Amino acid sequence: QVQLVESGGGLVQAGGSLTLSCQASRRISSIGSMAWYRQAPGKQREWVATISDNGMTSYAGSVKGRFTISKDNAKNTGSVLMNSLRSEDTAVYYCEATMKTAAAWGTYWGQGTQVTVSS
Repeated sequence: QVQLVESGGGLVQAGGSLTLSCQASRRISSIGSMAWYRQAPGKQREWVATISDNGMTSYAGSVKGRFTISKDNAKNTGSVLMNSLRSEDTAVYYCEATMKTAAAWGTYWGQGTQVTVSS
């Protein structure tokens, strides 16, 4: 079973930057859309950003102008660049993507990576 693996989380000071990456755990045929979500302690998971299969992006209001989502169709990977981080950005970040494995498309989730922003 293919999985998504996130990396790049960690501890950063407010105002700093981090780049989170997401890739499939094994070879896949192609990647479609990709999205990032986050879940802060005691809160529900919330949507952060999406990049469509043709590269169109959309962002939650709380991160617009600070986060940039991207994907590399050739490498079947994706990332989100997070600038001007705030304490309220502290959360576990999850990658979600539609991917084609063998002959079928499916939606997959990663297990999350922790981002902690210190004020």
